[in-house]
Amino acid sequence: MESPPPLSRRAFKRVLIKLSGEALAGSFQFGLDPTTLSYIAKEIAAVQKAGVEVGVVVGGGNFVRGETFSSEGAIERTVADQMGMLGTLMNALALQSAVETQGVQTRVQSAVNVAQVAEMFIRRRAMRHMEKGRVVVFAAGTGNPYFTTDTAAVLRALEIDADLLIKATKVDGVYDKDPKKHADAVKYDSVAYSTAIEQRLGVMDQTAFTMCREHRLPLIVLDFNKPGSLLRAVLGEDEGTLVGGE
Repeated sequence: MESPPPLSRRAFKRVLIKLSGEALAGSFQFGLDPTTLSYIAKEIAAVQKAGVEVGVVVGGGNFVRGETFSSEGAIERTVADQMGMLGTLMNALALQSAVETQGVQTRVQSAVNVAQVAEMFIRRRAMRHMEKGRVVVFAAGTGNPYFTTDTAAVLRALEIDADLLIKATKVDGVYDKDPKKHADAVKYDSVAYSTAIEQRLGVMDQTAFTMCREHRLPLIVLDFNKPGSLLRAVLGEDEGTLVGGE
C-alpha cells in the first residue's frame, strides 16, 4: 500500500462543505434565519468565484433531528429520519436560491426522488455541474435512515472526487478537550486521524470519521461564523484544524 501524503496545507481544486442545519437557523432556535442564510451564501460564492469547484451537504437539524425526534415522540426512527431528509431538502432549496442571488449558478441534487423541485443525485452530472462552475447542494443525506449527514458528506466527497472535506462549525478547530468547558483547552493546527481517534476528539460521528481515514480524505474543521475562513482554508492558508494522515 502506498504511504499517505504528508499532512500539510495547500490550495484545493474541488471541495465538499458540510453545513449543519443549525447553522442555517442562525440566531433562531428553529427554521431559517434570512440574515445568516445570506451570509453563508456569500461565503460559499466567494470560494466558487476564486476558481474552486464546490459541493455542499446540508443537515436538517433546524427542522427535524431524526434520532432525537424518534426518542422523544411516538414516531419510529426510520420515519423520523425520513422527515429529517425532507428538512435537509428545504435547507438545500433555500441555500440554492441564496447562492444564486450572489451570481453563482447552483443545482440541488437529492438522494430521494423529488423530481418537481430537485434533480436526483447522479455522480457524473454532479461533477459536470461543478466543472461548469455551478455549486451543487446535496440534499436528503444518503437517502437511508440511521446514517447522519456527516456520513453523507464523506460519501458525496468521495463520490465526486473532492480533494478536501470542510466541516463548518461554531468552533475554530479541533481541541484536545471541550473549549467551552475547559479554559486551558489547546487547539490543534493539524492532527492525524489516529490521534483524533485515540484521544476521542469527537470531530464527527465515528462512521464518517472512519471513512475519511480509510480513504485518506483530508478534513478541515473551522468556524464558519468567521468571515473569510472558508476561502482562506481552501486556498491553503492557516485556518481551522487540518485532519489527515494515518
